[in-house]
Amino acid sequence: MAGNPPNQRMEEILATLRERIDRFEPAVQARDVGTVTEVGDGIARVSGLSNVRMSELVEFPSGVLGMAFSLEVDNVGVIVMGDYTDIEEGDEVRRTGRIVSVPVGDALLGRVVDALGRPIDGKGPILTDKYRPVERIAPGVVERQNVDTPVQTGIKAIDAMIPIGRGQRELIIGDRQTGKTAIAIDTIINQKGKDLFCIYVAIGQKRAQVRQVVATLERYGAMEHTVVVAATASEPAALQYIAPYAGCAIGEEFMETGRDALVIYDDLSKHAWAYRQVSLLLRRPPGREAYPGDIFYLHSRLLERAARLAYHYIIVPKDAPEGVTEGVDGKSYIGPLGYKEAEQRLAELGEGYEIRKKPGTGGSLTALPIVETLLGDVTAYIPTNVISITDGQIYLETDLFNAGIRPAINVGISVSRVGGDAQTKAMKQVAGGLRLDMASYQELAAFAQFGSSVDEATQRRLDRGRRLTEILKQPQYEPVPLEEEVIIIYAGTHGYCDHVPVARMREYEVELLRFMRTEHPEIGADIAKRKEITEETEKALRAALEEFNRRWKA
Repeated sequence: MAGNPPNQRMEEILATLRERIDRFEPAVQARDVGTVTEVGDGIARVSGLSNVRMSELVEFPSGVLGMAFSLEVDNVGVIVMGDYTDIEEGDEVRRTGRIVSVPVGDALLGRVVDALGRPIDGKGPILTDKYRPVERIAPGVVERQNVDTPVQTGIKAIDAMIPIGRGQRELIIGDRQTGKTAIAIDTIINQKGKDLFCIYVAIGQKRAQVRQVVATLERYGAMEHTVVVAATASEPAALQYIAPYAGCAIGEEFMETGRDALVIYDDLSKHAWAYRQVSLLLRRPPGREAYPGDIFYLHSRLLERAARLAYHYIIVPKDAPEGVTEGVDGKSYIGPLGYKEAEQRLAELGEGYEIRKKPGTGGSLTALPIVETLLGDVTAYIPTNVISITDGQIYLETDLFNAGIRPAINVGISVSRVGGDAQTKAMKQVAGGLRLDMASYQELAAFAQFGSSVDEATQRRLDRGRRLTEILKQPQYEPVPLEEEVIIIYAGTHGYCDHVPVARMREYEVELLRFMRTEHPEIGADIAKRKEITEETEKALRAALEEFNRRWKA
């Protein structure tokens, strides 16, 4: 009798086990796996991944990710995005089902991330649930509209003579150490307190250099509206190849929510080198300068994603609250042509209705790619490719830089194909005269070098040209507000500086702008508000300049 209770308990346990075994239904999970057949130099050849997609992430046993880059008949070429030394022949490779994507949204502002959007600044995780694939088709023709709003760089020479518009692609090109990155950083600093978000993509640069850029942006309070994407020289070529597309995807999120963004690719020469490296390792046929055949498409598909998206218009009752996203007729009218159609529809509906811009539309993404030349050779393969894709270029010259003209912009070769459409009316009013004066000065200066005597009128133009050259010089990290740019260029082109010794032009400019800020702030405020020089403002500006010249001791 004493042995019965344990036997009963045993039977109960066995009955419970049998019941659970009977109820168990094995869950079969199919996984697409492959095997590493070859590995080395950041590239792995994998067989067996029959359903893998282009640009899909795959995972190695060590946890390192790779990207399916070359889909061939019997194997897949994978570029490894991390340390490939732990990967061995025969290792199992798994599909993740995810195309390469990056986190996007306002949570990235002020952060430094790698090419996959992972934070590398030690400030903790990025709290966002939005992701975008790094590769994406550019907006179509119908979805775009003309570039008509300026990006104020704060650099006098650019804003006056080579204006950049929101949605434009403007190349910055020049030899090493000519101030290409400095122009980009100044442009970012000048957006502080404005409505333009910035993404700075560092490709193949030294880590110390990237740290210096971030420190500069923090010092001037510009990191609040900036995201830095860094794929440094010590990182795999795969990450350097992806970095600009990742930066572009981050910028597209701002553009497609109706905001304006600026993305700087520093620089696309190193990007092309990284792409050449992975292509040659995957045994793709080399072409000119050993670049693969699709090197043009590499940059064109990136830069075409920069755009000025068209506004969508809706018809709503006049008393409708702000933020309404649907019109009374349920239609959205896209772009300038759509606006005309909306006007016709408004006439049919009668009074009590109005046309409004639909919230979240009309954003822009401006691209400033940087390309490094060797010994000023702009006819090399990558520079000519990128020049043909972009809407103009800012050409920096070593000789000008060494002569102390900084920014060292060669105005003759530099051009903006958007031109005056991307300038405020105030800048257009003063810049026309500046461009003509500088062009005639450079032409005359070439003749004057021969030492031949020149007449008085020619000498006056040469003297004014020298003073305008001094006006266009600018210290680094000191962007100038629009109204002050207009005032000093107006003074230079209208002869108010002709009596000032060339060596003291910088001193004259600083004191003039201080005088205008303290004695006549209403003139600058009016130019900043109206974005044009009215007759009354011009009259007041002339009087102020004459008053300052009477006080100025040359």
